[in-house]
Amino acid sequence: MASKILRKIMIAAALSVPVALLPVAQAHAGIFISVGFAPPALPVYVQPPLPAPGYLWTPGYWGYGDAGYYWVPGVWVEPPTPGFLWTPGYWGFAGGVYGWHGGYWGPHVGFYGGVNYGFGYGGIGFAGGEWRGGVFAYNRAVANFGSVHVTNVYENRTIVQQNTIINNTHVSYNGGAGGINRQASSQEQQFANERHIQPTANQTQHQNFAAQDRSQLASVNHGRPGTPAASNVNSYHQVAQQRAASQPISAADRSAGQSYRPSVNQREGNQDQRIANGEHSGAINSRQAATDNQRQANIDRQVANDRSANGGHLTQQEHQQVNHEQNKASRQISNQTHNKPAPQEKRK
Repeated sequence: MASKILRKIMIAAALSVPVALLPVAQAHAGIFISVGFAPPALPVYVQPPLPAPGYLWTPGYWGYGDAGYYWVPGVWVEPPTPGFLWTPGYWGFAGGVYGWHGGYWGPHVGFYGGVNYGFGYGGIGFAGGEWRGGVFAYNRAVANFGSVHVTNVYENRTIVQQNTIINNTHVSYNGGAGGINRQASSQEQQFANERHIQPTANQTQHQNFAAQDRSQLASVNHGRPGTPAASNVNSYHQVAQQRAASQPISAADRSAGQSYRPSVNQREGNQDQRIANGEHSGAINSRQAATDNQRQANIDRQVANDRSANGGHLTQQEHQQVNHEQNKASRQISNQTHNKPAPQEKRK
């Protein structure tokens, strides 16, 4: 009986537009959530420092709930047992919909769609560390230790480079138009058949808090979550509870979230990354970057106001206006990055 009910749910998920979903908690095993449109681009963020030795990094991802896509912050967590590593979940396009493939713990890191989540999860395997005799050793080329004293450390930049899939547009899904074009290797298929452990209670609770945090909704933050990453689950839970109490998700938010399409946001995310890359390379100085970022913030505010005035949608004319502004911003960034070196700033 249970298997028949499950099959019915899966069929309904595949046929529904735009979405079929579980109430709040997002399923981690199998494809229990299917959405008719792609998730937003991955936000750019800095990995918070390691809270204590023994914690493993789990990257952030876009979940989906009754208010649309929401960002689950990347976070350091304690593994359920020594020797196990985290395989992140990922969105994959198939049969006309985007389905969620849940993450899991296992002795090896399996296939996660080739999505470059960063911080050791470059699209293939995990380069952030390894288990040695029941103790986790960290790759200093990836991990942010902060002020925590860690004795089990090594450095291997080659493995990071070899297992990184270049993803300049920060696409967050596998397959489909514009998605990551990668299939599971034979070794990753073998890893999929190993003994797995589902997400810990802390991980599930962490996700549920994110689902109730309005600032994490894609339709609200437009690709810039209120909390992109957290040092540990408890620190974020306190913040999420305060936000949920002060500004709970409304019926209007749910309606806007279910009809929200992140195409405009994806382009803005790409522009943000170009600015960051230009500043990092020296082609754009900090003052230019600040001006560029302010321009993007103004566009973002314009989009938010237009959506608010139209029930979460942009009219065709508004789409054209936003594209016009983004084109101007893009030309400005191109002019700056092609005029190297950037002007040196005067010291005060």
